[in-house]
Amino acid sequence: MKIVAFNGSARKEGNTATLLKTVLAEVEDAGISTELVSLAGMNLSGCTACMKCAKNKDRRCAGPDDIMNELLAKMLAADGIILGSPTYFADVSANMKALIERCGMVSRVNGDLLKRKAGAAVVAVRRGGAAHVFSSMNYFFLIAEMIVVGSSYWNIGIGLKPGEVNDDEEGMRTMTDLGRNMAWLLPRL
Repeated sequence: MKIVAFNGSARKEGNTATLLKTVLAEVEDAGISTELVSLAGMNLSGCTACMKCAKNKDRRCAGPDDIMNELLAKMLAADGIILGSPTYFADVSANMKALIERCGMVSRVNGDLLKRKAGAAVVAVRRGGAAHVFSSMNYFFLIAEMIVVGSSYWNIGIGLKPGEVNDDEEGMRTMTDLGRNMAWLLPRL
């Protein structure tokens, strides 16, 4: 079993990474392998609606020659997927949006490739807008027919400067509980 987590932050070691690492530590403690992938610096582009993925049905994005197909392959090989994003103007980061659009489209037109995998969204926020970010990532899981894993509260951590989410006791406890819930669910899928 394996979980892959995608850090959509422009900061490789910012608050989003801290939250994701907290979730993954619990999963690893349960003996499940994990991988954390940072999208920082990738400058991914969104779906261009070329529809070649629907025509080709080869489980690949025919769009720009970037790393997207490698990221999709990581999703396909995993039993669980965690998407983490900071809150940028009350939405996911541009790289996270590109990942959602392109991997989501390829999955849908190729027979719902992500169906019945576990999914969870993690959000870092300074103050407001996190609910929309949380929803955006959960919509990806839901339309992909994935099983959305919850926690003891919304999967949100509060902090601005890198490391400040560590001061959000409830947010960090939520991440710990999320990791435990992911670890509980995976063997049961």
